[in-house]
Amino acid sequence: MNRTAVVDYHDRVRWGPILSGLVVALATQLLLSALFGAIGATTIAGSGAPRTNAPNVAGDVGIWSTIGLLISLFVGGWVTARACGPMNRSTALLNGAILWATTLALGSWLLASGVTGAFGLATQAAADLAGGAIGQVQPPNVNVTPPNVTAQDTRNIASGISQGLWWFFFGSLLGLIASMIGAAAGARSPRTNVTTTTY
Repeated sequence: MNRTAVVDYHDRVRWGPILSGLVVALATQLLLSALFGAIGATTIAGSGAPRTNAPNVAGDVGIWSTIGLLISLFVGGWVTARACGPMNRSTALLNGAILWATTLALGSWLLASGVTGAFGLATQAAADLAGGAIGQVQPPNVNVTPPNVTAQDTRNIASGISQGLWWFFFGSLLGLIASMIGAAAGARSPRTNVTTTTY
């Protein structure tokens, strides 16, 4: 009698579970954005703080949006792995990375379409600053009044663009890590079928 272990085979990339994880990630992000926004607005409304504290709100929104994004991508990665069925850890990590890339691509498309949300805060800030900088440039050979932009204004614009792009870059990398950790946490070991051959 000869016993042979056969591991079930399936495609490594499973779009059904990835789309399920994407929908759950988006829904989780929307709920967390609403929760964090409500908490922040309630705190400001009841604080009696002067208007000079308003600039801190943008930074706080960016931080809490990033935290919400990481949580939502972790949950989406976990759902992707659980919906995919038994798989090894490397397959779970691959599907988690594809979930992250799909989320990033969808967020960029929504941003380009004018639909902004928590997924596009950093990119929107960078785009606004870049648009402000580009809007200051006039076409050549046109007799118009030169823009009243000082060297300090230019440095401020460049600083804002730089800060927005760095936030986007590191936030995206953290999102990739969160998605892959969630997928690894949700992965289940593949089934092994034992076939028995008798002679």
